[in-house]
Amino acid sequence: MYQWLEADRHGKSQDAANTTSVICVLRSDAFFFFSFLQLCMPKGLSFRTQTDNKDPQFHSFIITREDGSRTYGFVLTFYEEVTSKQICTAMQTLYQMHNAEHYSSVYASSSCSMDSLASSLDEGDTTSLLKLQRYNSYDISRDTLYVSKSICLITPLPFMQACKKFLIQLYKAVTSQQPPPLPLESYIHNILYEVPLPPPGRSLKFYGVYEPVVCQRPGPSELPLSDYPLREAFELLGLENLVQVFTCVLLEMQILLYSQDYQRLMTVAEGITTLLFPFQWQHVYVPILPASLLHFLDAPVPYLMGLQSKEGTDRSKLELPQEANLCFVDIDNHFIELPEEFPQFPNKVDFIQELSEVLLQFGIPPEGSLHCSESTSKLKNLVLKDLVNDKKNGNVSPNNISMYELLKGNETIARLQALAKRTGVAVEKMDLSASLGEKDKDLKLQCEEAELRDYQLNVQLREVFANRFTQMFADYEAFVIQTAQDMESWLTNREQMQNFDKASFLSDQPEPYLPFLSRFIETQMFATFIDNKIMSQWEEKDPLLRVFDSRIDKIRLYNVRAPTLRTSIYQKCNTLKEAAQSIEQRLMKMDHTAIHPHLLDMKIGQGKYEQGFFPKLQSDVLATGPANNNRWVNRSATAQRRKERLRQHSEHVGLDNDLREGASKKVP
Repeated sequence: MYQWLEADRHGKSQDAANTTSVICVLRSDAFFFFSFLQLCMPKGLSFRTQTDNKDPQFHSFIITREDGSRTYGFVLTFYEEVTSKQICTAMQTLYQMHNAEHYSSVYASSSCSMDSLASSLDEGDTTSLLKLQRYNSYDISRDTLYVSKSICLITPLPFMQACKKFLIQLYKAVTSQQPPPLPLESYIHNILYEVPLPPPGRSLKFYGVYEPVVCQRPGPSELPLSDYPLREAFELLGLENLVQVFTCVLLEMQILLYSQDYQRLMTVAEGITTLLFPFQWQHVYVPILPASLLHFLDAPVPYLMGLQSKEGTDRSKLELPQEANLCFVDIDNHFIELPEEFPQFPNKVDFIQELSEVLLQFGIPPEGSLHCSESTSKLKNLVLKDLVNDKKNGNVSPNNISMYELLKGNETIARLQALAKRTGVAVEKMDLSASLGEKDKDLKLQCEEAELRDYQLNVQLREVFANRFTQMFADYEAFVIQTAQDMESWLTNREQMQNFDKASFLSDQPEPYLPFLSRFIETQMFATFIDNKIMSQWEEKDPLLRVFDSRIDKIRLYNVRAPTLRTSIYQKCNTLKEAAQSIEQRLMKMDHTAIHPHLLDMKIGQGKYEQGFFPKLQSDVLATGPANNNRWVNRSATAQRRKERLRQHSEHVGLDNDLREGASKKVP
């Protein structure tokens, strides 16, 4: 990339830069490509020694273009041994310079005598200073140096779980003692060119290095694809906090997420924005803000951004302007700071109660379960481990220990039981780990079940949120003002036209809703929603709007009422079971299996395996796909895309017919 930029800057040909066709595609969008590089390794290169933690880390990111389209990146960062003696020597010199500078700065801050230096430091500082050169150093003769490396998949849709599994398998293939069955190019070529996008309402199985990977897409009448686990977002924030942050997002305030972990930033940001259906966040959206872009926080506009916290730093050291309108979310500490004044979400108490029931059915405490410190979690695990292994003093059998019995006196469990009793939810005895001594369980089956439960929890939580908006805006269409006769005149006069009768709409709402609705209908996301409704009379309806309108039609079909008979009585979601069954059917029965990875036409010596080192991939092998499947170079790409749209449309029609037939069979 550097060679290409230099050649481009000096006006040289692309051949002089020795670039591949992939880089040439990015020629007009170099800044976009650099954004990917920054977000793949937000901290830049990181060096470790054999004494440091070198476990691979997964995180994802998102880039939103000016037209609103999104591109997702999924990254696995790991560490490789540095084999260059020059780099190792340079690193030792850097450590020596750093320690010398640190030592001299501490020394200069005191008097010139060593005695006064020692007396000016407390015992802990003195100890750390004496051990500085021993522990905070790198010795080329003693230590092994490692450097971070990232592999990234870039996709147009957020297939997070599938991408994560694929990347982990690539990493295992590199670190395994045995070479993978095929060169890594075979697996990467397969996912680039031979794994199709599953059509809406269908599931797909493709193959990684060792195991198959499954992904699925919702049908045309379902909520849009969302693959980030809402379970983690609720565990990280707790239900009450999440609903409060969700309300701030709806009112388009400034929301700053704060965590040491990049993936936690993405999980919370994507989790909250996916709950906005049928609305969409219209402002600055940067779940992972690189250090070089911190000035974005000064922007006097609504934003939803994520900032990585440094270990040991606290909230007081952040300099954030206009804090009166800021919602600060400290994810790691399970803490939020809300703006001074803002209205509560309508029927908030009933809404939280309904969400609590869903969470409890999946064994998740509504107040969150990840707000305790890591040291506390480790301590609890050690205690349980001791009880299992201690046959003499544990007083319980190691083969049938019950987590419920161990925790039944726990304050959190007691609160959950009381809440379940009040809400009328029947919670059976929790057999969280019926036999901790069973080490030979089928882990693969457990993972599949856990994945299915995450998908089902995702869709049920989203259905509850979507149902609230469906109930609140069931009659919105009656207040849409459509005065323009054609699309061109409407676009020309858009800024001067009133598209929604806000006064009449508010006068028709229950009084408890008014504080929230009066502010929400002034937001950009609501204005865009109404604009899409008006535009739908001239062009294809926005997908989110189409799904939302179909849900309103169902309400009118099953619950006929006049628009003026609004009520604030809370109505629960009645589509939870149906939504969960759709997910289960897709994941239990695959609609399509992709072509298996296979040997490529590679030269002798290419694809060589070296344990612990990710190989330099052969660009000539990966630059083009099969002649009959490479749409990038196919001259008839336009006709091919038209055929693809017709094929997908026919599949959608067939799927709709299947759904209708299934529904007709259920009707007595």
